[in-house]
Amino acid sequence: MARQLSGREALRLLPTLRADPLTAISELIRTHGDVVRVPLPRGNQLVLTSRPELVAHVLVSNQDNYRKARTYRPLTEVLGNGLLTNEGESWAHQRRLVQPMFARRRIDAFAPAMVDAASTAMDRWAALGSGSVVDVADEMSALTLDVVGRALFSADLSGEASQMAPALETVLESFVKVVRHPLFLLVPDYHRWPTPARLRARGAEQHLRGVVDGLISSRRAESAGREDTDLLDALLAARDDDGNPLDEQQIRDELMTFLLAGHETTANALAWTLLLLSRHPAARDRLVAEVDDVLSGRPATAADMNKLEWTSAVLSESMRLYPPAWMIEREARDADDLDGIRVPPGSIVATPPYLVHRNPDHWPNPEGFDPHRFLPGAADRHRLAYLPFGGGRRQCIGGGFAMLEAVLLLATITQRFELDLVPGHQPQALTAVTLRPANGIPMTVRPR
Repeated sequence: MARQLSGREALRLLPTLRADPLTAISELIRTHGDVVRVPLPRGNQLVLTSRPELVAHVLVSNQDNYRKARTYRPLTEVLGNGLLTNEGESWAHQRRLVQPMFARRRIDAFAPAMVDAASTAMDRWAALGSGSVVDVADEMSALTLDVVGRALFSADLSGEASQMAPALETVLESFVKVVRHPLFLLVPDYHRWPTPARLRARGAEQHLRGVVDGLISSRRAESAGREDTDLLDALLAARDDDGNPLDEQQIRDELMTFLLAGHETTANALAWTLLLLSRHPAARDRLVAEVDDVLSGRPATAADMNKLEWTSAVLSESMRLYPPAWMIEREARDADDLDGIRVPPGSIVATPPYLVHRNPDHWPNPEGFDPHRFLPGAADRHRLAYLPFGGGRRQCIGGGFAMLEAVLLLATITQRFELDLVPGHQPQALTAVTLRPANGIPMTVRPR
């Protein structure tokens, strides 16, 4: 049954909602049920639901009535009007241009670059010596940035990682501070105010744009007739409906989007997975056995994807518990109804995968780590009870790429190393654009 909070209840909730969103939304659903309406300042309201059929209503069956919520607007400061932030026909045109780049045959062609990047990282770990400690949150971020550079831009970004990582960190910290500030819902353009956090972020954004502009300039300077092999080639060759090439800003916005989203989400998924495997030795032992059996010591390939069933299941279960995209928010264009709750125009409807993935009506033992849920023959579930890549027409275009990348990288790591969480460390989740480790995940690395 849906529950509507009073204004007084909402006022008591807001500080926790800003300070610790995961705790706040989890408590709301636990206390009031799987549909909750929260009045917000200036007549705004938030409707929170963890019910898959209502998620399907918002993201699929009635998706024309919902646009990206205002909480995504601060991202336009760094991503411009890329696929993640754009709307309407302009977005649909962008999607049509980029979609062919993520066809299955094109994705599989990136596999050697993914495995090469992982092997390079493993060689570096080997040089550290057995028993060394690495922060796998940082390591996976650097690794997936290398993959994005090699696969999508045919560029070596490993040298940029030491500068790009803190720049990305600054941008994400600014986003969190902006959307959690009390003025954000009261002042339409608050995300553009020159606060100290925003000023720091602008410098970081300029650095990231400089990297992207360098990629574009280098590619344009190459000889004509280059075969269309990566995302950058596809964007440079793309034409609008009038046959004109994309302008520099459009190309930059798409590259910035894939640079951020293309490595941040997969990096977090892998970091949380390595943590969970450390805490569940039986699952890790089965992973080791499968990787050794399927690969027999050779490098992984795209053809191994379907054979690495337990590897895929481990990653899927990790993303169930720690979905990289932990929150999906839409804004109602026109009035709607969700389980008897009226949704006025302008309302924000939040359908957080973090809670949907823990709905006990669809997931037995929802807090437990059990990769068997994702093996062939597992029990059926609602199609949107699991949505690590979103749903509807705005489902993540890079989901197939991300899953192939994660499986091949995890298999390559497992081939060579066993990792254990440093005793006494308790990783904390940070709810930024993605669900990130707030205080790192230090792990001891031992060769197998």
